Amino acid sequence: MVIPALDEAAELPATLLRARAVPEVAEIILCDGGSRDATRQIAEQAGAQVVTGARGRGHQLRAGASAASSEVVLLLHADTWLAPGAGRAIAGAFADPQVVGGACFKAFRDPHWLMRGSRARCAWRMRAFQFAYGDQAIFVRREVLERVGGIPAVPLMEEHELCRALRCVGKLVLADTVVTTSARRFRDRGVLRTYWRMAMADLRWNLGVSPEAIRRAYERR
Repeated sequence: MVIPALDEAAELPATLLRARAVPEVAEIILCDGGSRDATRQIAEQAGAQVVTGARGRGHQLRAGASAASSEVVLLLHADTWLAPGAGRAIAGAFADPQVVGGACFKAFRDPHWLMRGSRARCAWRMRAFQFAYGDQAIFVRREVLERVGGIPAVPLMEEHELCRALRCVGKLVLADTVVTTSARRFRDRGVLRTYWRMAMADLRWNLGVSPEAIRRAYERR
């Protein structure tokens, strides 16, 4: 399991506690992007391996995944919680030899009513586009990840680039488990505004705009 983090001391303890409760989780690697809070110390005290990567989810995930030794690499956001049966469900997804990776269904914690229906949207995206967002706990066979060149070293849109590479070599599926993720960015920026920004980022990526340019536009206040 690889967790990219930057100043996640508030969210990380609960995430690590739930990850440790999954029997199939053999290793936890936290890749820190330069935290100035207690993120690294919290991870170390929880028994996680801590590595450092250039700031940006893609860069950090790539550095963390390169240190992984498990047969399956799980990419987990620092504010996303696994269910106790997540490991068993992910293992079950690989019963089909054509499956190279996938993700989990997702629900938000304390969502605004406009955010309901997330599970159905996850199913639709996977069925229609063979795609999942990073906060759905994407998982992939390690040998397949190495075959496609690892996690794309981009500051944003890494899940788009990764899913595009993976669906060229095999099948992506949703495991029969639900992760719960924080609604904090929606609370901070507003639900409609956040959905709009996500939609514009997706559109720009599909139009061929560079991930760095998308990041600058996405982070603009």
